Amino acid sequence: MSATAVTVRRVDYRADTDRTALVQLLDAYARDPMGGGEPLPSEVRERLCDDLAAHPLAASFIAWQGDAPVGLANCFEAYSSFKARPLLNVHDLVVLPAQRGAGIGQALLAACQAHAAERGGCKLTLEVLSGNQRALRSYEQFGFAPYTLDPRAGQALLLQKWL
Repeated sequence: MSATAVTVRRVDYRADTDRTALVQLLDAYARDPMGGGEPLPSEVRERLCDDLAAHPLAASFIAWQGDAPVGLANCFEAYSSFKARPLLNVHDLVVLPAQRGAGIGQALLAACQAHAAERGGCKLTLEVLSGNQRALRSYEQFGFAPYTLDPRAGQALLLQKWL
């Protein structure tokens, strides 16, 4: 692909072009070892954009290189009780392998940050696998850091329980 400029725009969950691009990009992420290495189930592919459209606190951004989608950020607004303000969780950040290292992740994060600021947000959050060193470097470059209140208490850990 040529060095066409990258543009980032918010997803319209009802527009066919955006729907197709979002599902393709998220499926590429799911198939990546850092996304679990398995394709998205067909049920998820079919429901995803309608579910996101119905979720009032969802926001997604696609990076486009010309007409080609090359990156995606899916975000969800939450609330910081300590700050009494919204926060934005970057739930998925995808950059296709051939475009990594070209600043696309930084552009997507900037779109997320701008959206959070427009909403009066106090912070961005995200999760990343400890072995994903490339992503960690990108997030640190953007200004993310491990979450601590008091260094003596340690860093926050992300835990999960499947339902």
